[in-house]
Amino acid sequence: MNYLNRVFAALALAVVALTAGCGVAEAASDRYGTQKAVYHINVNGGEGDAYYIGALRNIQNHLNAVGAENIEMRVVLHGNGLNLLANALTNETLQARVVELKGQNVAFAVCNNTIVGWDIDPDEDLFDVWEEDIVPSGVAELSYLQQQGFTYVKP
Repeated sequence: MNYLNRVFAALALAVVALTAGCGVAEAASDRYGTQKAVYHINVNGGEGDAYYIGALRNIQNHLNAVGAENIEMRVVLHGNGLNLLANALTNETLQARVVELKGQNVAFAVCNNTIVGWDIDPDEDLFDVWEEDIVPSGVAELSYLQQQGFTYVKP
């Protein structure tokens, strides 16, 4: 093989190697397509909020795999699940993860039945909750979203 053929062969191998890595990322995007998912959180976070931190990590991993531009995602909180946002008032890890997810268009739906039943003031007792985040019923919201084609996920 002459020098010129060796250069072309080396360039061809380099192109194949570079595009092979791109194919893996492309295949993951092709594999998952567009999605709609609702995460259901209604339990206590446990010692150090481990459950909540893990659940929010699951949500971020889901976003990373599918791509934030390819997914419509909701997090429905009711009952003890509201403690995620209550604890976020003093837990900087929870605060950062909630803000990061909201920045990727993840919507948090907070149950009004729990707010009323537990006498919670969303402005004072919960982290980063706005009027538009409050839904009449967490359980009814889960059912409604599933009827709209959202996949139910319980972390």
